[in-house]
Amino acid sequence: LGLLYQEYRDKSTRQEIETRRLQDSQTDPEESSPSEETPSETEPTSTTENKAAPQINLLRNSNSRFNLWQDLPEIRSSGVLSILQPDEIKLQEAMFELVTSEASYYKSLNLLVSHFMENERLKKILHQSEAHILFSNVLDVMAVSERFLLDLEQRVEENIVISDVCDIVYQHTVNHFSVYITYVSNQTYQERAYKQLLQDKPAFREVISQLELDPKCKGLSFSSFLILPFQRITRLKLLVQNILKKVEEKSERETTALDAHKELETVVKACNEGVRKMSRTEQMISIQKKLEFKIKSVPIISHSRWLLKQGELQQMNGPKTSRTLRTKKLFREIYLFLFNDLLVICRQIPGDKYQVFDSAPRGLLRVEELEDQGQSLANVFILRLLENADDREASYMLKASSQSEMKRWMISLAPNRRTKFVSFTSRLVDCPQIQCVHPYVAQQPDELSLELADVLNILDKTDDGWIFGERLHDQERGWFPSSMGEEILNPKIRAQNLKECFRVHKSDDSQRRKLGSRNRQ
Repeated sequence: LGLLYQEYRDKSTRQEIETRRLQDSQTDPEESSPSEETPSETEPTSTTENKAAPQINLLRNSNSRFNLWQDLPEIRSSGVLSILQPDEIKLQEAMFELVTSEASYYKSLNLLVSHFMENERLKKILHQSEAHILFSNVLDVMAVSERFLLDLEQRVEENIVISDVCDIVYQHTVNHFSVYITYVSNQTYQERAYKQLLQDKPAFREVISQLELDPKCKGLSFSSFLILPFQRITRLKLLVQNILKKVEEKSERETTALDAHKELETVVKACNEGVRKMSRTEQMISIQKKLEFKIKSVPIISHSRWLLKQGELQQMNGPKTSRTLRTKKLFREIYLFLFNDLLVICRQIPGDKYQVFDSAPRGLLRVEELEDQGQSLANVFILRLLENADDREASYMLKASSQSEMKRWMISLAPNRRTKFVSFTSRLVDCPQIQCVHPYVAQQPDELSLELADVLNILDKTDDGWIFGERLHDQERGWFPSSMGEEILNPKIRAQNLKECFRVHKSDDSQRRKLGSRNRQ
């Protein structure tokens, strides 16, 4: 608890990576991890239920550095470690981590407010509207965190053996965590305002630099404090998932964990959607201004439309039968804008404009990879429009700049085609997995941002260093450089990861089955 949340989170995820590395090298995934010094199994007795609870004032002690529940003096001296089963000790650690990480998070939020937001010099520099965009509703977020932490602390102090925390998570998520949606949805404007202030106001830049140098900040940047709420709500969902993997199946604690996870997933999705909606609207307006239609105009801006991928490809000139290297220019440049429901095919014209000469609904696109036909036709694929702008079928032979670019276009254009390792419709096939050891920020719409310790199924990979993956904890898919992760080679660990994933999302699956059944009726 002496750590700021940024430090706590980094330490926790790196420990998770090391634990998984160790498990991957072992033959039995059930062997204890280095951080879990569990005692030998002993039959549990009912005495733990009624054992008097010494007060654990851990959360009020800012100097405390204990990371594990079992390392607390109160726990060591109670004798409870010789009574509890190893699995129960692991569950206690998972619940305790949720509590201590919230305390660390609250400490960092408090520093953001007291050290930055309430700084008198900063207040004089910032206009009221600038301060509002920069700090948004962080006071509401901090108040919610404080209330949440107090309830968690009270639960920890009720008994040395924690009964549950997911019921508290559920209640607070349902009743209070909507403040996170407001804060995170403002992120696009917040980032832009911060960059603008650094650029336009030297006094602001100077004060921020001085405040960041304060020992309280431990070398962490101002922007790392601003992003805390988004990181926390995402991490909280993962902490509940970790508890869910450890509770006994079909128990009351499993039910509360599933309920808490479902509500957190709703909040996280709303946060993500809030961020995307802000940036997507501006992006669509920008694209609309650049397009000039040679064919019948198609309205681009729609509340349900967003960009998936854009970029230049080479189109082969002439019909397929006229392929000859003697042609002066075998390919010519075209530019594609692929939206979630529409493909627009253009040629770039002067003035940063694009002339549209064909289009088709995304659902009416088919792709086909050509066999290797020499260097000049490497990375070439066929794009078929089953019904184009002229209401007829059309085919384009397109060449990408690399193998990865070709595969990325093919998967974006026809997302339901089978990939190298597993069909999109199958969730039962063992396929390669990778864990993230370096964070990655997506640079293109078809890429996936990665956090440390993320575990992903590898759906496809290219020879030039790119992987198309599906993250297990939220089923998000996208491309990322293979250098960001390490493959999980132990098939038992892969199977265990999938089993845990299915368990976490089983309530979602049953809900989808019910919905599908109602739709069929």
